[in-house]
Amino acid sequence: MRAVGRRLAGALRAGDLVILAGPLGAGKTVLVQGIAAGLGVTGAVTSPTFVIARVHDDGRVPLVHVDAYRLGAVAEVEDIDLDAEVEESVTVVEWGSGLVEGLANAYLRVEIERPFEAAPLLGSGDVDDCDDSGVRVIRMIGSDREWSTRLRSLWADDGGAVRSPPGFRRPGPSDHPI
Repeated sequence: MRAVGRRLAGALRAGDLVILAGPLGAGKTVLVQGIAAGLGVTGAVTSPTFVIARVHDDGRVPLVHVDAYRLGAVAEVEDIDLDAEVEESVTVVEWGSGLVEGLANAYLRVEIERPFEAAPLLGSGDVDDCDDSGVRVIRMIGSDREWSTRLRSLWADDGGAVRSPPGFRRPGPSDHPI
């Protein structure tokens, strides 16, 4: 997951909103740790569950890491002033689906699935990525054509590291209405 996050960070820039979805233990925070590393953040990146948001400003662009698990409404998101940070930061929100999409004109939704038999990923430790028991299915869905273009270029030369499930069809231009 960290390797995917590091690679994704290469496509991120100030103003980007990334919304992470997945069950407990899927690897959302581990993915954010990879994004942080890819952005050059040097400090520890831990889940902001109890503080709701943490700002890491020592990378090439500030990273705002949000855990919206305890937020129940858009009004609560507005109360923490995330919109003030979005334009100059990369904002990554765990559990933000249905709450934060309005913070930016466009966003990337990252869905992480953990197969039933796969072990949860821990947010700390020395393991760089999950082992065979930690296989994940990751979907990245851009809300507009620009995200689709950025994602295609990001994963264009993956050297076989990214595999699609059987029967998967990569979206084409006709899948993104104007």
